[in-house]
Amino acid sequence: MELRDSRRLPGANFLWRRPSALIEVNLQADEVSLVPELTKIWCAEARALMDALGWTGEQTTVLEIGIPLESRTGECAATMGFALSSPLDGMYAATSIAEFAFEAAAARLSGKPLSEGDFEEARARIGVEIAEEANPALIAMRGAALSHAVCFLSDDEELSVGMGGGSKTWPVREVPAPSSVDWNEVYNIPHVLVTGTNGKSTTVRLVSAIAHQAGFVPGICSTDWVRVGSEVVDSGDWSGPGGARLVLRDQRVTFGLLETARGGMMRRGLALEKSELCAILNISEDHLSDWGTPDLESLTDAKFIVARVSKRVVLNADDEHLVRGAKRNLDQTQEILWFSLNPQNGLVLDHLAAGGRAVVLNGNSIELRGPWPILEGSTSRVVCSVQDVPMTLGGAALYNVANALAAVAIAAESKIEPGVIAAGLQGFTNDATNNPGRLNEYNFDGVRVLVDFAHNSAGLEAFFGLGKTLDAKRRLLLIGQAGDRDEKATRDMARIAWEAGPDLLILKELTLHLRGRELGELPALLESELRALGAPEERWCHAPSEMDAIRMALDWAQPGDLLMLLVHDYRDEVLGLLAARQAASPA
Repeated sequence: MELRDSRRLPGANFLWRRPSALIEVNLQADEVSLVPELTKIWCAEARALMDALGWTGEQTTVLEIGIPLESRTGECAATMGFALSSPLDGMYAATSIAEFAFEAAAARLSGKPLSEGDFEEARARIGVEIAEEANPALIAMRGAALSHAVCFLSDDEELSVGMGGGSKTWPVREVPAPSSVDWNEVYNIPHVLVTGTNGKSTTVRLVSAIAHQAGFVPGICSTDWVRVGSEVVDSGDWSGPGGARLVLRDQRVTFGLLETARGGMMRRGLALEKSELCAILNISEDHLSDWGTPDLESLTDAKFIVARVSKRVVLNADDEHLVRGAKRNLDQTQEILWFSLNPQNGLVLDHLAAGGRAVVLNGNSIELRGPWPILEGSTSRVVCSVQDVPMTLGGAALYNVANALAAVAIAAESKIEPGVIAAGLQGFTNDATNNPGRLNEYNFDGVRVLVDFAHNSAGLEAFFGLGKTLDAKRRLLLIGQAGDRDEKATRDMARIAWEAGPDLLILKELTLHLRGRELGELPALLESELRALGAPEERWCHAPSEMDAIRMALDWAQPGDLLMLLVHDYRDEVLGLLAARQAASPA
């Protein structure tokens, strides 16, 4: 029995909407039978300690958590999560309570229970922690923010109220009295939390282009960067609550676009306690069994964490998991704004008949339907044709058409006029500057190259499925798998790629994403699946690295060929190389 992790979840999370502490415990195969007794003892010990410390209103819960790949050894058969809610200014103390309760439970199960003196020592020690961590000024400011209906954000270093130009921020230990704040200067700005399995980055960047067209200064947090206007404030994966706080505290920002990945929600919760709008784009298999999402239903519910704090929810009516998830996770006070590639989608038609609102693809037209306030009494308005939206490749890239529909719903609900929305859609170029690694296109020497970051089954099927619709003399596909994907996901990648009918498949080694795997392990698994599918050896080959694979693809290419390249390790270098080839190619 091993304590694997101990962490705080300050915001709304997969457990509840309250601040929490969570520990994860790895169990060996011969310990799994002890789970019921371990659970019973931990809950009793945690409850006794919380009551002794005056936390009588806080709760406990226990759940099974999927085992992250780095823990999937023969010595780890299950991972359990033990959690308790806590005051916002008591989460470090809460982790101490959870850890002591586990220590006491493990000791009792081993036949050597802790003494009453151990309990008293823990109570005294954690009591001191609670007193040191207590921050009455923080709690008072949070209450004032809620009473004024403005955003409240806090972390270890800073506390803020309001958003963007309406925000005020202080060091967390230098918070003034709420009565000293001019609340007329504190306000929220339009903002949206965007989640889903695929398309999050593309969608927030597309809405950013629309918002810019409307005169806003958009602030984006995403898996690549935090960007305010055209300035990249910081690079890296900022799709968690830290990125949201960074955007919403920047006083230049007038429209917040918050990519919200599942990992951040499951590990830290949300930054926001309340929001006007969120969007969930789609659900498909990705990282299953990690962080408490062992199946698609639990993954769907994890994505709906953003809806726990939102009044209105943009949802994909073509996604059966989201349709069912809405029934489980939303209440009657929340409004759904559906989008669909099918104008005859029965769910959407019923929704419209009941007075609801939606965005649909009608032929080649993106259409607002229902009583949108910006339509001024009309119940239908064509925004533009998908053929005029560059990132859809003339409508062929249906997954980007779906992203565009979601973006239109977000923009329309943010009271941006249809003509401005159309201009933003038409002006958004899906290139390495605006949307790096997401369906970037290059043309040189008669060769067409598409680069994408697809890394799960749905993304692969969409990307390679697009390739089958495009004219080409020959087709080359470049694939490679990261080390944190399991055997099924890896074999699925090979199968999906092979079913796309390539003339050549290059199997690359992801040297920067081994994540505990041995060199050659995953390419060998890809090869094994190709052999099982009957793929002849002359139709596939290996590359020792991503850059080697790119060079092999370019050496193979002839005029009229289509290269579809999955790029994960050296994205910027690959895009730079392709841009240089395109610039040097005769017009």
